[in-house]
Amino acid sequence: MSDIVVDPLMRKKTNTGIRMGKDKIGFNVIAFIWVTFFGIVCLLPFVMILSGSMTAERSIFVDGYRIIPKDISFEAYGILFKSPDSLLRAYGVTATLTLVGCALGLFLTSMTSYVLFRKDFPWRNQFAFFFFFTTLFSGGLVPWYILIVRYLNLKDNPLILLLPGLFSVWYILIMRNFMKSIPDSLLESAKMDGANDFRMYINIVLPLSVPALATIGLFISLGYWNEWFNTLLFIDTESFYPLQYYLHRVLNSMNFAVQAAQHANIPLPQMPSEGFKLVMTVAATGPIIFAYPFVQRYFIRGITIGAVKG
Repeated sequence: MSDIVVDPLMRKKTNTGIRMGKDKIGFNVIAFIWVTFFGIVCLLPFVMILSGSMTAERSIFVDGYRIIPKDISFEAYGILFKSPDSLLRAYGVTATLTLVGCALGLFLTSMTSYVLFRKDFPWRNQFAFFFFFTTLFSGGLVPWYILIVRYLNLKDNPLILLLPGLFSVWYILIMRNFMKSIPDSLLESAKMDGANDFRMYINIVLPLSVPALATIGLFISLGYWNEWFNTLLFIDTESFYPLQYYLHRVLNSMNFAVQAAQHANIPLPQMPSEGFKLVMTVAATGPIIFAYPFVQRYFIRGITIGAVKG
């Protein structure tokens, strides 16, 4: 029987393939370990916040913050839910403000970006520069307050919580740059088929801009969800208070009661001030965190792959 002759080149390719396979497995293992470690590090503060919100105040001062509470207490949650009607109303104001503001903000942002993106609009560069120029200067807080109260008559009006966040030049510029990646041939073919500008905006540009819309929509939603400063300046009616400002008032009221009792030498049970701060964090960030996974997948999604066939 004749001996089988192995081609040295084939043997070299086989060894190279095996080595590359081992390197790939090693890289995947290292990447998995690193991502797992990084995920645990990011998740740990939230776990400690949730654990601290269920820990007794005395245990926090003695043992510090722990991953597993040593002395479980829901006293801080009891203070938060002492007036459930007010809390639910604040949640309702914030949720309504976030949903309406996000929808209108995305509509205005995307429509303005679409106009600035169209090459057949001759003044697009001039308008883009005008929008950008407004971001370089600010009139200051006092002129802003005078404008809102004296000239726009929005004092104690819930619209003051909605209108300022609807239009952001920064988001418009981001959306405009994103729309530049849409092939011109799509719009040209649609125009040849008789589609008008608004139809191209609705049926072509918006579906291809879903990743940018989701990202900007998340930022707009976070801005409305965390609204409290305009409430502090312009809102007096308690039924208009959003969640963040309502929690801020509750915390200030509790701190004021403690300080007043100390100055008057009145014995007062220990208030869970540290635990209540953590409860505020849980109440304020919990709902918006659950909304993030529905948007996260759009961050890495391709939009024009296969849209135009060669």
